[in-house]
Amino acid sequence: MRKLFVGISKMWGVSGVPGEFKMGAAMQSVNSFSNAWLCVEEGVIAGLGGEEGFFGPESLALEVNQFMESLYVGRTIETPNPIHAESDMQFEIVDLGGVELLPGFVDSHTHLVFAAPRWKEFVMRIGGESYETIAAAGGGILNSANALQAMDEDALFGQAATRLQLMIAHGTTTVEIKSGYGLTMEAELKMLRVIRRLKLAFPIIIQSTFLGAHAIPLEYKEQSDLYVDLVINEMLPQVVAEGLADYIDVFCDRGFFSPAQTDRILKAAKAVGLPSKIHANELGLTGGVEVAVANGSLSADHLEYCGSHEMDILRNSFGSEGGGTMPVALPGTSYFLGIPYAPGRAMIDAGLPLALASDFNPGSSPILSLQTIWALACTQMKLLPGEALNAITCNAARALRLENNVGMLALGMRADFFTTDSPNAINTIPYFLGYNHCKQVFVLGNLQ
Repeated sequence: MRKLFVGISKMWGVSGVPGEFKMGAAMQSVNSFSNAWLCVEEGVIAGLGGEEGFFGPESLALEVNQFMESLYVGRTIETPNPIHAESDMQFEIVDLGGVELLPGFVDSHTHLVFAAPRWKEFVMRIGGESYETIAAAGGGILNSANALQAMDEDALFGQAATRLQLMIAHGTTTVEIKSGYGLTMEAELKMLRVIRRLKLAFPIIIQSTFLGAHAIPLEYKEQSDLYVDLVINEMLPQVVAEGLADYIDVFCDRGFFSPAQTDRILKAAKAVGLPSKIHANELGLTGGVEVAVANGSLSADHLEYCGSHEMDILRNSFGSEGGGTMPVALPGTSYFLGIPYAPGRAMIDAGLPLALASDFNPGSSPILSLQTIWALACTQMKLLPGEALNAITCNAARALRLENNVGMLALGMRADFFTTDSPNAINTIPYFLGYNHCKQVFVLGNLQ
């Protein structure tokens, strides 16, 4: 039976065309319906409408309007939700009671699976140590790798499932999760198998990324090319053989993997059909953008350092249909590490699209709520609230090439959304920072 969601004072992020994402000045635009309704059938959106119009078959809109008239005739304060049992309309009615409704968030860059927090390094940074200094001394990613290698798969899964449930409660209904805290064949496969278990255990979309080239293990510190050989010749074939990854990623930056090494890995992945995403320019103008675009990477993430040259390269990548390397900014990392923020305002003003993600991880961004990322993008990167909402919905979906399935409310797309009591939600959610604005979260039209 179709579900008809009513009692929606405002519905944000609506579109008549699935698969949209926003670039430049268009990122300010967030379409909405007032006094809206949403029809869901078999987990996807069959129709939606409001005072401003509707998207969907005219027959459905007529049926809904007729039913709405019968549903609310005689409404009084004493009987706020009359439902006529004798109606022959084939709807299961879900009256949401006057809330606002938004598409579920898409988090396109996370490190959700890890063994332990790194609070000791947090204290060290407060005392003046830099992220790079800590990493060079065996801390950072290598610290997480040691802890993960020692933890069994069931324990990793249990911890990750708890974190993922919290993410969903904060409105995230699509998430990408990377490996990269293994750095050995066995441990990387263990992480990816945990992600596979999460995919089976949760109804949301979960995408997995093989990030064996996240850091150079200490034993390869003076022979980093040998570790690249291990990633390409041993890890990658096994990951592909077991079908454990949707994408590959490389940390291309100073002190990690060079553009030449990154290029080798991305070309090897492309040869076996694995799309790429990369960490780029977190610590400097180190060539990550150039190598990402040259290899047709779906996204270049971090970009704390990104000048006009890099912006031109990224913008030019969107010249062909279906192409484009999406810039993804991670303001949680900048906030937590005290490093520059990606120049998101300049990127949008230059005509680029922009996505935002949490980079949720134990060392540099222990922030799992995209509501917080939304607020940081507004206050620290000077994005308008509507621009930032598009960056964590339709543009983030584009960074995963899922824009035809999630990221907006349109016909045929998944019915993944959340409700809120916050009036004028696209402005008040990032304004009132520090608590969860989600009232209810729905995945495939089902309450979570």
